Amino acid sequence: MKRIGVIGGGQLAWMMADAAKDLEIELIVQTPARTDPAVGNAAGAIIAAITDAKATEQLATQCDLITFENEFIDLESLLPLADRGVCFRPSLQALEPLLDKYSQRSYLQKLGLPTPKFTELTGDRLSAILNAKSGELLPWRFPVVIKTRRHGYDGQGTFILKDLPQLQAALEPLSEVPLLIEEFVPFERELAAIAARAVTGEVVVYPVVETQQAAQVCRRVFVPADIAPEIVTEIEAIARTLLDSLQAVGVFGIELFLTPAGKVLVNEVSPRTHNSGHFTIDACETSQFAQHLRAVSGLPLGNPALNCQGAVMVNLLGYEHSHSDYADKREQLAQIPRASVCWYGKTESRPGRKLGHVTVLLDNSQRSQAQAIAQTIESIWYD
Repeated sequence: MKRIGVIGGGQLAWMMADAAKDLEIELIVQTPARTDPAVGNAAGAIIAAITDAKATEQLATQCDLITFENEFIDLESLLPLADRGVCFRPSLQALEPLLDKYSQRSYLQKLGLPTPKFTELTGDRLSAILNAKSGELLPWRFPVVIKTRRHGYDGQGTFILKDLPQLQAALEPLSEVPLLIEEFVPFERELAAIAARAVTGEVVVYPVVETQQAAQVCRRVFVPADIAPEIVTEIEAIARTLLDSLQAVGVFGIELFLTPAGKVLVNEVSPRTHNSGHFTIDACETSQFAQHLRAVSGLPLGNPALNCQGAVMVNLLGYEHSHSDYADKREQLAQIPRASVCWYGKTESRPGRKLGHVTVLLDNSQRSQAQAIAQTIESIWYD
């Protein structure tokens, strides 16, 4: 039986552990706390910070290879392990251009892939903006977006700013943090694609979906996206170009903007399974979690096709500070026809925290039906 180490023990590793059992693969997770979701679902756990290289070295002795649940790793500390023969999939070379958002954007630009306009926000430019009396020094008109280059997720470290006073107020406490500034894209909709690449170089792309955000946290996913076939083809080509260039192995999540003029722009790339792909557990022949394990372990890739006409996935986000498991609400959600409730087993709720998700399979791909079901789910969850 193959044993795979996973750096990170949150809900993504928890769902990966379920897929591992079906594939007769054992997962060992490296995660900071015994209460992290994957600890009770994996075959074993090393309780340590995900940046603890000594713990990762210990993990390597127990596994055939190591993969990742998140991108908050210390790449430099892992390089000596790779040099000594520890197998990381995706490789550290594939991760290197993606972990820093500025480096990621620069890499996409080098490949000729479309992105919003962007630049670094450091040194003289930062000082000039902090001391400016007008917005003339900015490379783009307001609104603008600033992002921390590392460790941002679920809207953390991302700020949409409408004028110079807002920008200066946001930058003041971040003056020592590496930043990226970019144009604000007035998109028509946000899209996402999950793609996987095997050790053989085979690439498969799941159906492109539309995502809807609340406070920059994914709230709903509609499957498939109601977009023209040529847009789907373009996004699939972007995914293949990116994964082939990186020589990546595993599942990657790609978030995109679609402008009113029909232009596709790559927003962010995550070198791991992704929230926008949770629908695949119930709505596809092969879930993104099983696909990732198949890819990194050298198994043939599975079929990414839908097993239904359409689906809607709604994240169950925390809306209060509590320690409730919301059993009554979950029972109500489970009564929705063709619904599957996935609860992550987290012991603490706080506003915006992802506690679970609900996927409902549909008889058609009509947006009105999907929207109505999403509203029903949210009316139960948010009372």
